[in-house]
Order: sequence, then C-alpha cells, then structure tokens
Amino acid sequence: MIHISNLSKKYDDTVVLRDISLTVAKGEVLALIGASGSGKSTLLRCINLLVQPDGGTVRVGDSSFDFSSGKRAPGDALQAKFRTSTGMVFQHFNLFPHMNVIENVMEGPVTVLKTPKSKAREDAHQLLQRVGLAHKEKTYPNRLSGGEKQRVAIARALAMRPNVMLFDEATSALDPELVGEVLTVMRDLAREGMTMLIVTHEIDFAREIADRVIFMKDGVVMEEGPAKQLIDNPSKPETQAFLSNFHSFGH
Repeated sequence: MIHISNLSKKYDDTVVLRDISLTVAKGEVLALIGASGSGKSTLLRCINLLVQPDGGTVRVGDSSFDFSSGKRAPGDALQAKFRTSTGMVFQHFNLFPHMNVIENVMEGPVTVLKTPKSKAREDAHQLLQRVGLAHKEKTYPNRLSGGEKQRVAIARALAMRPNVMLFDEATSALDPELVGEVLTVMRDLAREGMTMLIVTHEIDFAREIADRVIFMKDGVVMEEGPAKQLIDNPSKPETQAFLSNFHSFGH
C-alpha cells in the first residue's frame, strides 16, 4: 500500500532523511520510533507530500511520485487529490474553532469530495459513534478535552475514506489520563484492517499494535523488524540505548 524508495530530504545544509526505503502492506500497522529529531515526522510528511522530498520515490496505492533530480514536481491539484487518500492525524488537532464537532467532520467530504450534506452528516454521525463521541456532535472544540479533540480529528480524517492513515505523535500533546482513549480508537482501526503508519513514543502501544517497528536515528533507518522482537530484543546498540529509556524494555 505504501512504497518509499531512496527518499532524501535536507533543509539548507542539514540532512533530515538519508536514502530511506520502506514498504507497508495493505492492512499492516508500521510504527516509527526514535528520539526527537530523528526524521520520523518529516518522513510522514513526505509520504503525504506536505513536505516535498529532495530525492526518491513515494507511492501510496496507485499514486506514485518521483522526486529524482530532473523530474517535475507534482502540481498542487495532483497533490491535493493524492492527500484525500492519505488521512493524517497530527500532534495538534487543527479543528475549525467556529464549527461544531459534526460540522468539522463533514467539512472535508462536502467541500473536497462534493458529498451531499445529508449523506456527509449521516456518515459523520457514524464516524463519531465509532470514536465514542456521538453525544458531542453539537459541541464546539473549545468545550472538548484534548483526547476528545484528537478523536474528532481521527473521525475527520476517516471521513475522507482514506486508503492509509498516518499518525504523527497523535498522543504526545495529551495529558497522560487522556492518552488511552485515543489509543483505543487507533487499536480498533488496526483491528478493522486499516493500513497505518504511526510515529509514536508510546513504546508499549507500538509493541502491542504494530506488525513491524522501524527505529530511526539521524535520518536513517537503523533497525526494523517484527514489533515484539525489535522492542524486546533489539540487535543494534543504538536501538538498545534508545529503548533503555523505557521501563518496559526487555520485559
């Protein structure tokens, strides 16, 4: 479902991604772990074309983009169309403050996909039920907890019927007691067979939910493997050093 080949990105003289290649099969959950600044979020944004790579190829589903030197960059319309198939959930919720919860979820389908409002409302209601927030449909974002806002953001991304869901530190801005409710929704999505690429610091969650884990350091894939195997028995010293910061490492 996702195929990345030789992806690179730099800002001025700082290399953020070095020759990254990875694949995510349909229905697979891949977790990206590593210290802040290792390039995980940039990689996710390159996959969604929110950041334009300097080299390499990105393919999601049937859409493929080549950023090798000499190739023309995809136009805005093509990029926008591509993004409708890749749902993205950010660390910060980016909800529209002037719209209530159900209007936030309806907005993309109505504006971008031209879904009739009655159908979009019906779909949004079902999605809000799915994330446990049907009772908050008419509430405005400023009346929601952080966990509720993030669950609305997930419903909003799902409303575009994406082939792939990208999660960029979806729980890191939340108070600890609110993390669980968001992880529960992500867990349910994984069980339903959604293809997911997750950047996370929740190591126990990555071990439980992911099929595979990739450990990144300094813009390079240092190690990858089955989630439990890599987290419980990492082979590279760099991975061991990173995971030793987490209590559950080795258990």
